[in-house]
Amino acid sequence: MTKYLLLTGLLCVAACNSTSKTASAPVAQTSMADPVTYAATITESELKDHLYTYASDEFEGRETGTEGQKKAVNYLRQHYMDLGIPAAQENGDYFQKVPLEMAKLPKGSIKVSGKEFTLGEDFIAFYPFEGEFDEVVYAGYGIDDEKYSDYQGLDVKGKVILARSGEPMLEDGNYLLSGNNKPSSWGNMSEGIEKRVDAAQSRGARAVLLIDEDNFKRYLRYYERMKDSDRGRLGFADDKENPSLVLVSEDMAKAIFPKLESLKGSYTEEVELFANLQNSNEPIPTENVVAYIKGSEKPDEYIVISSHLDHIGVSRDGSINNGADDDGSGSVAMLEIAEAFQKAVEAGNRPKRSVVFLHVTGEEKGLLGSRYYTDYEPIFPLEKTVANLNIDMIGRIDPKREGDRNYIYLIGSDKLSSDLHRLSEEINDRYTKITLDYTYNDENDPNRFYYRSDHYNFAKNNVPIIFYFNGTHADYHRPGDTPDKINYDLLTNRARLVFHTAWAVANRDQRVMVDKLSK
Repeated sequence: MTKYLLLTGLLCVAACNSTSKTASAPVAQTSMADPVTYAATITESELKDHLYTYASDEFEGRETGTEGQKKAVNYLRQHYMDLGIPAAQENGDYFQKVPLEMAKLPKGSIKVSGKEFTLGEDFIAFYPFEGEFDEVVYAGYGIDDEKYSDYQGLDVKGKVILARSGEPMLEDGNYLLSGNNKPSSWGNMSEGIEKRVDAAQSRGARAVLLIDEDNFKRYLRYYERMKDSDRGRLGFADDKENPSLVLVSEDMAKAIFPKLESLKGSYTEEVELFANLQNSNEPIPTENVVAYIKGSEKPDEYIVISSHLDHIGVSRDGSINNGADDDGSGSVAMLEIAEAFQKAVEAGNRPKRSVVFLHVTGEEKGLLGSRYYTDYEPIFPLEKTVANLNIDMIGRIDPKREGDRNYIYLIGSDKLSSDLHRLSEEINDRYTKITLDYTYNDENDPNRFYYRSDHYNFAKNNVPIIFYFNGTHADYHRPGDTPDKINYDLLTNRARLVFHTAWAVANRDQRVMVDKLSK
C-alpha cells in the first residue's frame, strides 16, 4: 500500500520477451458448480511456497523499475504460462508496458512583479514550469462540474490560473455539490487536486497555482524528504503536456492578487509572472502483468482482481524491504485464485463472465500502474468492467484491533454498489465466515485508506470495488515485513473469500448494479 497518493504522474517501460503463445481457449458452456471444490485448491502450503520466493532477498524489495521488480514480473508471468491462462492483451504479451520516468526535483524560482519566491518555502512544485506571463486568472475553487463551474464564461487557454481548495456551501450549511453535510470529491485532499488539474487541462490552462494549506504542509514534508535523499519522482511521461501544478503559500497568492480575500467569482489580474523551474528526467522501464480467463456466456463483461506487484526496494543502509504482507500476500493470493478458476475451467465450469488478473506496478509510487490501466490504456473497456476486487495486505493482524483474529477490513464495498456490498456479505456468511470489519470504510477515516490503493482508480471511474486489507503493523514499509511473520491460515481463508466473491460476481445472471456514482 502506498503511504500517500502522490500528486499527478509521468514515463517509459521495459521491453521483455514476454509473450504468451496460448490463444484464448475455446469457450465451453458453464454449469453452476459448487465453488468450494475449487476454493479448496487455495492452500496454506502453496501460498507459503510462493511467498517465500516472491518476498525473498533475491527479489530485492521489488522496487518499480529495478532488477528485483523484473524478477517479480517474470515469476508472475511464468505462473500463468504454467497454468495455461493466456495473456490479456491480443498480442499475447503478459506485460502491459507502463511508460514512466524519474523526474528530479526542479530547481529555480518564480518571480512576481520582480519579487523572487523560493521553491520549498513559498511554493512547492515537483515538475518543470517555465514561461513569462502578463496576467493570472483567479478561478475561485477551480471546480468544473455540471452542478457548478468556476469556469463559466472564463477563457483560460494558455494562461496561468490561481484557485483555492474547498467548495461552495449552501445557506443551510450543506455542500452545494453533494447536497448534504459531506464534501464532494472536489473537497477530498487527494482527489480534489487531480480533479482541478484535469479541469484546467480540459480548458487549456498552462499552469495551476493552488492555495491549499493542508496539502501545502503535506507535500512540503514529501518535498523535503526528496530533497534530502536526492531521489526523483516517478510519473507518466506524457504528464509534461498537463498544466504545471504549483502549491503556493497565502503570501505568494496575495502578491499576485492583492485583493485576494475580497474576491468573489473569477477575476483577471495584470501582473508580471516569470517562472523558471527546470529538471531532468530518466526513463524507467516497468510493466503490469495481466492474464485473463475468457467467460463462457458474457465474455465481454469483466471482473478485475488486482494486487500490486511492487514494493519499496532496498533502504539506504542496504536493508531489503521484502514486502511479504505489502503486497506479497495479495500477489500470491491472486496466483492461487487464478489457479482455482483454471481448475474450474478444466473441469468444464468456465465462469460466465471473463476474469482478469491484474498485477500492477508502481503502486508505492502513487498508484501508477493501475492509473495507467484505467486512465490511459484499459485492456478491456471500463464500461464493461463489472467490479474490481483489490487485495493489498491480507497476511497479517492489525495489533491495534481487538477481537477475533479471523477478520478482514473491507473498504469501499458500499461506495458505488449496494448490490455488491450485499453480495459480499452473503458470500462470506455462506462460505468463509470471516468477521468483516468496516472500520476504515468510514468517509471520515483520517488514514484515508480508500484513496491509497489501486481499487481507487477503478472507483473514480464508477466501477464497483472491494478493497481487502488487514491493517498496518510495526513492519509496514520496514525490513521486518518478511514471509515468516505471515499468518498463512488467515491468508488462505481471506484468499478464499476473494475467490468466492469473484466467482459469484462472475456467474450471477445480472451484472453488479451501480446505484451510486463517484462525484
